Amino acid sequence: MTIKIIPTKLQDVKLIETEVFGDHRGFFTETFTRNKFEEVGIDFDFNQDNQSLSTQPGVLRGMHYQLAPYTQTKLVRVVTGAVYDVLIDMRKGSPTYGQWEGYLLSEYNHRQLLVPRGFAHGFMTLTPNVNFAYKVDGYYEPKADRGIAFDDPAIGIEWPMSLNHLVMSEKDMQHPTLAEAENNFIYGEI
Repeated sequence: MTIKIIPTKLQDVKLIETEVFGDHRGFFTETFTRNKFEEVGIDFDFNQDNQSLSTQPGVLRGMHYQLAPYTQTKLVRVVTGAVYDVLIDMRKGSPTYGQWEGYLLSEYNHRQLLVPRGFAHGFMTLTPNVNFAYKVDGYYEPKADRGIAFDDPAIGIEWPMSLNHLVMSEKDMQHPTLAEAENNFIYGEI
């Protein structure tokens, strides 16, 4: 299996394509093989797998992070459906601090996204019945759970669908702006 790393504009973020073998029955791909990922510089001790289901288009989950020392590196992918996945660099001192980038992840392109520690992460579903899977290298810690407003005007995320009909949790609608958010991430220290 070969692994292709696609460059992103955000410091330390990696968009990943694994080799897909298809025929008349469907396809096969190795979504994670530790030694092969290590060969391309992705060497994290993932200790938990998570999965979410969003049943309709326009579900927005985010922008989430956990404060240090409970930060998490995530390796995310879409099993069914399609999402617009967004990251914001929150690491003070990073060359890309406060910048965002969005990526199309789908069951068709089989892409995965490495979300480094110190980034806020979220996604918007583009199709119904999105199964979103991710590996993390740290456990969920409720007391460290935080978020940034998905519509922070200083960041200016360009979501691909109208924000008038979003499906969101009450919690995700209440997140502060990046300038107001609790943030203990220092570039090079997490």
